Amino acid sequence: MNSHQSALALFAAQCRRDLRLMLRRRGDITQPILFAIMVITLFTLATSAEPNKLAQLAPGIIWVAILLSSLLSLDSIYRSDFEDGSLEQMLMSPAPLALLIAARILVHWLSAVMPLVLLTPLFAQMLFLPGDLLTPLMISLLVGTPLISLVGAVIAALTVGIRHSGMLLALLALPLYVPILVFGAGAVVAASQGFAWLGAISLLGAGLVIAIVLAPVAAAAAIKISLT
Repeated sequence: MNSHQSALALFAAQCRRDLRLMLRRRGDITQPILFAIMVITLFTLATSAEPNKLAQLAPGIIWVAILLSSLLSLDSIYRSDFEDGSLEQMLMSPAPLALLIAARILVHWLSAVMPLVLLTPLFAQMLFLPGDLLTPLMISLLVGTPLISLVGAVIAALTVGIRHSGMLLALLALPLYVPILVFGAGAVVAASQGFAWLGAISLLGAGLVIAIVLAPVAAAAAIKISLT
């Protein structure tokens, strides 16, 4: 087995392990969903449920709800492994730490963010989003939300050794999430106004490619700093 095959096998094994652990903590999956539903419901009530007004605000509301909901699960990316000593074992393992963290980031997106993306058509119905805007919205979320997990994983790695770091984590992550929110929701707004919207998606895609390459390495370095 060559190095590429062994790295792929290690990545798959780590993903399976993390998925099993995540399924045991179902609250980490359901809590963001319930929070997103609550945020969207409150927005609906606050705007007096006028369909035209809600349709105009829908892209921003859905993006904000998903972004804020994802913050709830950022601390759980490394917290359980830090508390039971598994994170230190990962540091001492001969396996590349960045590869193990990349698997952790993928599992976080699949378990904590992807369910929200799958529920987006329901959110769109709640907010009276026109049907022709659902495709741009889904594309923007599929390209943009992995960035949330990648960027959040780096911030969570910096704060992994701090107890009760939830507020600090949010304060550090939110400014970095603003460009993702602007381009993601802005693409849908541009589509609703008849303007070209693929440019914003292309910028999100470029950021995603860069983050896929750099975020696991940066998170691995941050963990080494936090634990030493």
